Amino acid sequence: MEPLTYSVCGDYLIPDIRLSDPPDTPPLGRYGRKRRSFLREHRPILYACLLLSEKLYPHLRETDEAAAHRLAEIADRDQAEEVINAELIYD
Repeated sequence: MEPLTYSVCGDYLIPDIRLSDPPDTPPLGRYGRKRRSFLREHRPILYACLLLSEKLYPHLRETDEAAAHRLAEIADRDQAEEVINAELIYD
């Protein structure tokens, strides 16, 4: 762990606290962005804790991937139901 450095602001010493550089990953999808705005608006303490512990982006990425996976499953199921209904109608 690096030692803390301080900046002088008037008569005060303010610690220079910075987050590490974000990973080079693709931007968040729709549901990751929605989760982030929900956390900001309705769960600000959880948002701040995740942000400061640098766990926010992995959490948002996981949420986005889970939602995309679930949507793909629903689309596959709906498509299979359409095929079955079409077979029943035309047979």
